Amino acid sequence: MHTPVPDHLLDVLDQCSLDDGEVAGYIPELARVDPAQLAVALCTLDGTVHSAGDAEARFTIQSISKPFVYALALAEHGTAAVLEHVGVEPSGNAFNEISLDPLGRPRNPMINIGAITTTSLASIDPDQRWQRIHSGLSAFAGRELEVDESVYRSELEISSRNMSLAYMVKAHDRLEGDPDRVVADYVRQCALVVDVRDLAVMAMTLANQGRNPITGEEVVPAAICRQVLSVMMTCGMYDAAGDWMSNVGFPAKSGVSGCIMGALPGQVGIGVFSPRLDRFGNSVRGVRVCERLSADMGLHLMQAPEAASHVLHSLGDTPETDKDGDGVRQMQLQGSLHFAASEAALRELARIPEDDTIIEIDLDRVTAINSVGKRMLREGVRRLRLDGHEVRVLDGQQHLGGQDQ
Repeated sequence: MHTPVPDHLLDVLDQCSLDDGEVAGYIPELARVDPAQLAVALCTLDGTVHSAGDAEARFTIQSISKPFVYALALAEHGTAAVLEHVGVEPSGNAFNEISLDPLGRPRNPMINIGAITTTSLASIDPDQRWQRIHSGLSAFAGRELEVDESVYRSELEISSRNMSLAYMVKAHDRLEGDPDRVVADYVRQCALVVDVRDLAVMAMTLANQGRNPITGEEVVPAAICRQVLSVMMTCGMYDAAGDWMSNVGFPAKSGVSGCIMGALPGQVGIGVFSPRLDRFGNSVRGVRVCERLSADMGLHLMQAPEAASHVLHSLGDTPETDKDGDGVRQMQLQGSLHFAASEAALRELARIPEDDTIIEIDLDRVTAINSVGKRMLREGVRRLRLDGHEVRVLDGQQHLGGQDQ
């Protein structure tokens, strides 16, 4: 059978493909992109990536670079030192506003004035700053990222407002180094090229306590990820952060190229791309896609499932055979079946070849299963039967409501 997750992603894209919103026309290079592009990717704890739509489309990372450079600054200087330069409170203002707290600090690192400040802190040595940013974000993605030089030049030509923000912070003694050089590095970090798979892996690295799920490298310590995700949760979607928390409910960051990155700790990293923006500078269709994924897959932090050990207790052939001599393969599941656990179980089922083997799914060790887990497991059973397998579900605690027995 094929795991149903990619099919569901395609269905979500179909349901979220309305054409309202406008591309970021104030940046000449971004104004020329195809506004019809739409893509989504999910990355799991073990590095499996599911994607749908225009997943090969490349775009510049823009403001999604901000949480990762913030993480690098925290790793370089420590939380206390970074907090002396930039706060963590939501600003309630647009992303490019002059927003300083009573101490003269930018209010948070997710708006431009705060992100420029954290760029200045990415390396103690200004001559090594860009190299540190480039190598750090590449480590989060699990591959070397490139700069779109045309976007870089285009944005640098219209960077007078960002330059004024940098000089404002410098006047309050919160910016390290030369403002012109810091802004150039900031604009260059925003011009790094990614796709939705990269965003999903980068998000999963944050959600995986700083360890890249594909390379296995610890990019930053777990405590830094907690700090970054916390600020993303409250400030990552600018002045739409309250609506996002209510309707979607996981830490996220958007970029004016039309990308959104979301990270649910311990479960999944999400990347979405669609260039048309709403009045807050967030992707219109990207927000809709994330709302659907949160609702369909139970990803809202306020409905977090109970912690569980690995979903797979055992998998193997049993001594039993049926009257025709066909073998029986048994999968024993355990713990709590939410989206991430059920997705892992479906991938194990997808590895079973299309033959006459009887499949036995034992749920007696499962302690809880939410509605998302039920739907996913039932769909897996249905697809196995379409492949010609006899499927038996051992469900003594009636997790599936008596169905598929």
